[in-house]
Amino acid sequence: MDKLIVNEKGEAQITNDGATILKLLDIVHPAAKSLVDIARAQDAEVGDGTTSVVLLAAQMLKEVRGYIEEGVSPHIIMNGYRRAAQLATDRIKELQINIDKSDPVKFRDLLLKCASTSMSSKLIHSQKPFFSQMAVDAVLSLDQDELDESLIGVKKIPGGGMQDSLLVKGVAFKKTFTYAGAEQQPKFFKNPLILCLNVELELKAEKDNAEVRVDHVEDYQAIVDAEWTIIYRKLELIEKTGAKVVLSKLPIGDLATQWFADRGIFCAGRVQAGDLRRVVQAVGGSIQ
Repeated sequence: MDKLIVNEKGEAQITNDGATILKLLDIVHPAAKSLVDIARAQDAEVGDGTTSVVLLAAQMLKEVRGYIEEGVSPHIIMNGYRRAAQLATDRIKELQINIDKSDPVKFRDLLLKCASTSMSSKLIHSQKPFFSQMAVDAVLSLDQDELDESLIGVKKIPGGGMQDSLLVKGVAFKKTFTYAGAEQQPKFFKNPLILCLNVELELKAEKDNAEVRVDHVEDYQAIVDAEWTIIYRKLELIEKTGAKVVLSKLPIGDLATQWFADRGIFCAGRVQAGDLRRVVQAVGGSIQ
């Protein structure tokens, strides 16, 4: 059954995924917080079974409640659970099978089965084959030694059907806030230099920056001119790098947008930190 959860900001989310539900809930009780931590650890380590591990832990707590009320020492109970955990681990090791990665076809088939099993209880279970293929393709595109899952970005676009989802073998991010000059910028490049910044390229109203007291109008104009000089110097230094794509975590204003458009440079400001990190990882560089 799907659950509708509305947070304090009024944002609604519909899901039946245990890990997602627990993340959205505002838990106060210490024991309940421990169960949430268990679910998060399960989700981070395995990626599935979050609901099962919470129910199992809750049942185990329920079973020992009577012993606690009878005055049995918690240390004795914990020793029993540690012994039981060891027996369970030994049994799992007896049942385990080794995964043979030497045969890519068999290994991929196994990954598809694992992905399909994980999606059985999710909203997309009706499209298991489609999304299983997509998930396996995304994972196999990572470095198989590091397997940094944060390099896989998920973008949610309202509208359309589930079959409209696609895997972009590259770096994609949502269209950022842009000014009019962005329409004049080129949208296609071949082997361009990409500049990733953590620099603001926007003129601010004087009252937002500082309080300045002047005695003459010329002094005020000198301050305004200095700000324009600074931003133009930044833009000229960017152009000298030879970059054709400029991405920044901070805003890029209308002046800079039009300036880049006149010189055939594409720019995007307010790019999310995760997306910018994926760009850096893909092209091999650093954020300046």
